[in-house]
This record gives sequence, structure tokens and C-alpha cells, in this order.
Amino acid sequence: MGDCCGCDLDIKAMQEAQKRVLRTVMLINIATFGMMVGAAWYSRSSALLSGTLDNLGDAVTYALSLSVVAAGARAKARVAVFKGALISCAALGVAIQIGWRLAHPTVPIFEGMGVAAILNLAANLYCLRLLNPYRAGDVNMASAWECSRNDVFEGIAVIVATVAVWVFDAGWPDIVVAIALLLLFLRSAFRVLRSATLAYRASPSNT
Repeated sequence: MGDCCGCDLDIKAMQEAQKRVLRTVMLINIATFGMMVGAAWYSRSSALLSGTLDNLGDAVTYALSLSVVAAGARAKARVAVFKGALISCAALGVAIQIGWRLAHPTVPIFEGMGVAAILNLAANLYCLRLLNPYRAGDVNMASAWECSRNDVFEGIAVIVATVAVWVFDAGWPDIVVAIALLLLFLRSAFRVLRSATLAYRASPSNT
């Protein structure tokens, strides 16, 4: 009995730690979403807009992850499927924006892009550091880590786009990076959906 009580306490402590991390990264993503919306509008950057949509999707993703920390394996798998769908929606939003920018070419304001990109990357690196201990955990926390890792790649890519826009004084680097991020989102959506599907099939029907 003592061992069982100890196990229950360990599980509850682990779940509380997961909830604290998810609350923190959710709030960070909400804050960076607001910052990136203004920066994307000011800078006229497709790459920044992709980051904006990603931050919004991640905030929702972390909220969903938070809601099922103590749930069963099948419930977590269902939420992970929804996360994969959200990433796919973000990819669709980026694709639409890329199409619009191709039809209306412009040179982004690299100063605005640079400041926003650096702040966003710093926030994303902190979130990844918080989630890193859970990267090999259950499908719920692993998918949250996957989203955070994508954020870091996205942040680095936007900085690269900013430098290229400044060097070439052209809008095409912004479009190229936005396309690269689109491919990253699609790959991530596939990975999350595949893991969630496997977890769902392997989990008992009553969880």
C-alpha cells in the first residue's frame, strides 16, 4: 500500500510539473503572438506572418495539452490528432500568404523583421528548454515539444530571411524562407498525426 501511495504521489507531482511548464509556454506564445502580429503588419513579411500563425497555433496546442495532462492514453492521442490538424491549418495559412505576396511583391522592412525575429527566437528557445525534459514522454508532451522545436527552427529561419532581405534589398528571401517553413509545418503535421494515430491504436478503448 505504501508503494502504491508513493506511485500516486509521484504521478501527481509529475502531472503538476507538466501543467506548470505548459502554462508557462502557453502564456509566452500568447505574448509573442501579439508582438508578431504587429511586426508582421509593419514589416510586410510573409516569414514573420508564418511565425505569427505558428505562435497562435502553439498557444492553442499548449492549452489542449494542459487540459489532458491527467487524461488517459487514448484521450491524449485524440488531442494530438487535433494538434496535427492545427499545424496543417497553419501551413495552409502560410501557403495563402505566400500566394498573396507573390501576386503583390514588396520588399519587407528588415529592421522590423530583425527585432521581432530576435525576440521571438529568444522566447522560443526558452520554451524549448522548458519542454526538453519531456521530449520522449507520452504523446501529449512529445507533440508539445515538437511544436516548440519547430518554433526554434522558424525563429532562426526568419533571422536568416531578415539578413538576406537586408543584403539583397529584395523580397524574394522572405518568400523563400516562408516556403521552407511551410514544408517544415507539413512535415511536423505528418509526424504528429502518425505518432498520434499509432498511440490511439495501441491504447485501451476505455482510456
